[in-house]
Amino acid sequence: MALSLATSQFIIERDETRCIACQVCVRQCANDVHYYDEENDRVLSNDASCVGCHRCVTLCPTRALTVRRNPLEFRPNANWAAETLRNIYKQAETGGMLLTGMGCDQPYRIYWDHIVLNASQVTNPSIDPLREPMELRTYLGAKPERLALCGGAQRNPVLETVLAPQLQLEVPVMFSAMSYGSISFNACASLARAAQAAGTYYNTGEGGLHPALYEYGANTIAQVASGRFGVHLGYLNTAAALEIKIGQGAKPGIGGHLPGEKVSLDISRTRMIPEGADAISPAPHHDIYSIEDLRQLIYALKEATHYTKPVSVKVAAVHNIAPIVSGIVRAGADIVAIDGLRGGTGAAPTVVRNNVGIPIELALAAVDQRLREEGIRHRASIVVAGSIRSSADVVKAIALGADAVYIATAALVAMGCHLCQNCYTGKCNWGIATQDPYLTKRLNPEIGSRRLVNLLRAWSLEIKEMMGGMGVNAIESLRGNRDHLRGVGLNQVELDTLGIRAAGQ
Repeated sequence: MALSLATSQFIIERDETRCIACQVCVRQCANDVHYYDEENDRVLSNDASCVGCHRCVTLCPTRALTVRRNPLEFRPNANWAAETLRNIYKQAETGGMLLTGMGCDQPYRIYWDHIVLNASQVTNPSIDPLREPMELRTYLGAKPERLALCGGAQRNPVLETVLAPQLQLEVPVMFSAMSYGSISFNACASLARAAQAAGTYYNTGEGGLHPALYEYGANTIAQVASGRFGVHLGYLNTAAALEIKIGQGAKPGIGGHLPGEKVSLDISRTRMIPEGADAISPAPHHDIYSIEDLRQLIYALKEATHYTKPVSVKVAAVHNIAPIVSGIVRAGADIVAIDGLRGGTGAAPTVVRNNVGIPIELALAAVDQRLREEGIRHRASIVVAGSIRSSADVVKAIALGADAVYIATAALVAMGCHLCQNCYTGKCNWGIATQDPYLTKRLNPEIGSRRLVNLLRAWSLEIKEMMGGMGVNAIESLRGNRDHLRGVGLNQVELDTLGIRAAGQ
């Protein structure tokens, strides 16, 4: 076997004065990094297999382990970074595409971090959320241009206008699409339970809905993707809303692939494919090649569910996203979900994840402005995704024009994910991105859901604090109100695209 030129990314340091050879690290590591030397009664480690998930470090009872980034330095070269060289070595040895999990980790500008919020001072007093009511409830779906009331000036007029079906969120944050297959059943169950408890929604992704999760249907968004995995009438009618997935931020323009070794009996039944067979979703929907085709599918889903559920269309943030979304809204979508460049994934070609698409901040601003200019902003809600990391990101997204946000990576981190970016291997030591029964037990759905509910509660409290500081008592008043935003360290083109002024103006 030829010697590999790809050096290890991490170095494991073991304090021999603390290590008691208990072998917890051996049992906990799915990547076989640690092994027991019975002859010398010592535990040793193979640095080359370490992915930096920190499971062993976290659970070591004597704190004997440390995982560090490999300090090995290549000869400095501004054009040929160390990661570029390692990638070439790997491809020269394997002849295959480089795969990765999670979102884009390239140092592109994170616009959320260059936007600051306004605060009330003397003439516009702030609001104390501890003593005054703050409204975070959000409704997603098409809104009428105007309302007609019957009864005129009577005390209890009756609404004559027939409203389109709406999703009611108690906090403007939902759990984004992650399929059963890309993540474990316990992770799916954690998301479903948390959505129900927090008064929001979680998305099935393109993997169908496990029968044990049908009881959470009132808090479920059922996805219809290009592979149509698990799509049937019962699935559609159980969910609160439907979502047609055209693209996602981590891999715009390409399909998906769940390896056959991850397609267990449960997953095969849920996805309605043979056990052990690769689940390959094509890049396009083979019945959608125009806006007219998309409209036909939107109304087919509405017809199948008796016009009782809003239909969303999910697209990746790409060039010319504004006219694309305009066409989707005119095709009859009630909600448009836009997934930005930094959106996560279970598996994607590294080169696509890092180089295709645009940041969600720029896409959102362009879309909101275009729909307002065309007078159709009320006809669909906008939900954005792609590395929403904090409550501040949520507030800034809503002020830029979003109705609500999707979170996925943040939700996984809340459940224990350490972003080792090796989801595609199926060896997740935290029991999240795996189908290995031994590993999935490590995530307790009761604990996972509790952590997710805590995250949403904490964010909701922070959102109220920020809104109160701005003198805003309802999330509706913040939506699209860009006067509350200012840019720091941005050039004029970026400011114009975002539709905000520079700080100090």
